[in-house]
Amino acid sequence: AVVSSLCREAVVSTQSTGGQFVFTTHTPGEHHICLSPNSTRWFSGGSRLRVHLNIDVGEHANDYKQIQAKEKLSELQLRVRQLLEQVDQITKEQNYQRSREERFRFTSESTNNRVLWWAVAQTSILLLVGAWQMRHLKGFFEAKKLV
Repeated sequence: AVVSSLCREAVVSTQSTGGQFVFTTHTPGEHHICLSPNSTRWFSGGSRLRVHLNIDVGEHANDYKQIQAKEKLSELQLRVRQLLEQVDQITKEQNYQRSREERFRFTSESTNNRVLWWAVAQTSILLLVGAWQMRHLKGFFEAKKLV
């Protein structure tokens, strides 16, 4: 299963002993890949599980020679398609960076607001304790007739 940063399952696939798995997502952020063996036994008797994971992201995920042969594109058409996909990838990356910056800005503003109110609370408590001490000491000195 592939799970997006919003905890939504993007794709669920069952593969037996091999194969290629491709998916496209429009959700920005981290994605988690969950792998699990098909065996139901706790101990598999010494057999080992080998996983080879190759992740291609962006325009590197496309095999342009295969696309060119399949769609019968000229070199110029193929290059234009590559450039358009690169522009699309750059736009997606910019949108992702904007969303991260917005989340970071919100977190920073929230933290700054909390620090401000904590400082106000500390100052208020300090002033109240100081006033209470002055009043208490004044009463003490008046009772002892030192003032």
